[in-house]
Amino acid sequence: MKARLIVLSDLWGREKSEWLSYYTNLLSSQFDLVFYDCCELGRLDKSDYSEEALHKQFVNGGIEKAVQELIKKERGRVNVLAFSVGGAIGWKFALETELVETLCCVSSTRLRHETEKPKGNIQLYFGENEAHGPKSDWFEAMELNPHVLLNQGHRLYQDEEVARRIANDFSEVSRS
Repeated sequence: MKARLIVLSDLWGREKSEWLSYYTNLLSSQFDLVFYDCCELGRLDKSDYSEEALHKQFVNGGIEKAVQELIKKERGRVNVLAFSVGGAIGWKFALETELVETLCCVSSTRLRHETEKPKGNIQLYFGENEAHGPKSDWFEAMELNPHVLLNQGHRLYQDEEVARRIANDFSEVSRS
């Protein structure tokens, strides 16, 4: 039986997520994959489908709503692959439930506000040119070593080569 892998979208949700197929194509043979649109989990109003409006809704209660919705939907052990704001949701879900075996957060800049680390394997990926990610003292306090990808920015996860690397790393870590 395959291990369950939940994939949490970035701020845009299902829309603007063509790049997700890079990951799902590589991981679907090894995992029972389930995709969650973070906008749907957080019950966001997408009538103003701009980055600013969506971000504002996530930080003003949407992240917490999404975590609670995920708690209702996922009752067993899972692995989590999460992008951008999805990483903050996955992190908080892992803290609240202790159901996460491997948590992989990609470009999850809001983690810089977290003060507690979940149990389990944690993989973090950030671009070298990420302006809003956690600083080195946060990583030291959390006892985590991020993967920093050279010449990459926030949307590094949308690149096919980066996806291949992350998917391969994720497969190896979740098997160990």
